[in-house]
Amino acid sequence: MNNPSKHLPADERRAVTIEAVVELAGSNNPSEITTAAIAKHMHVTQGALFRHFANKDAIWQATMEWVAERLLTRIDRSARGIESALEAMEAMFMSHVDFVAEHPGVPRMIFGELQRAESSAAKRMVQTLIRRYAERLQVLIEKGKANGELAGELDDEAAAMLFIGTIQGLVMQSMLDGDMQRIRRDAPRVFAVYRRGIEAAV
Repeated sequence: MNNPSKHLPADERRAVTIEAVVELAGSNNPSEITTAAIAKHMHVTQGALFRHFANKDAIWQATMEWVAERLLTRIDRSARGIESALEAMEAMFMSHVDFVAEHPGVPRMIFGELQRAESSAAKRMVQTLIRRYAERLQVLIEKGKANGELAGELDDEAAAMLFIGTIQGLVMQSMLDGDMQRIRRDAPRVFAVYRRGIEAAV
């Protein structure tokens, strides 16, 4: 049986490899995913992978870059055109939750990279993603404080960290339950609690 993935152009081969890693991470410990397992999942040889990536670390770096680009693009798109800072933050929260539910391997990989003691290109990419995410949130928080939606004394940095940490908590709970779709069910009521903590008193 012919396998079309054996004859892909370089850019498509890289994209298919990244998709394979994300799929594998959804049901496997990311630290235990080998290049042999990736190649087997794609029905290609390891040699075919190494024609497009120097080594496993390069695959992981490319995957984290893919995650950062897709997630930030999605949250930016979700908040575009929304005047209310709180409503924009809620849209970002829910779009992030949807991204995780669609790609359950992503949080496994992110947590795995952050637990590594040594520095790596992939770990630095995760750190950059979190910083850029927090910067976007802090802009919205400042806007919300300026227009009276959010409490004037609110600590921007702490509120941004709590936003991201709340999603991470939802992810952990879903992983513990073995049901990544739970995150979609829990997200609205959890965000409602977060919202009450940051909005201005009426």
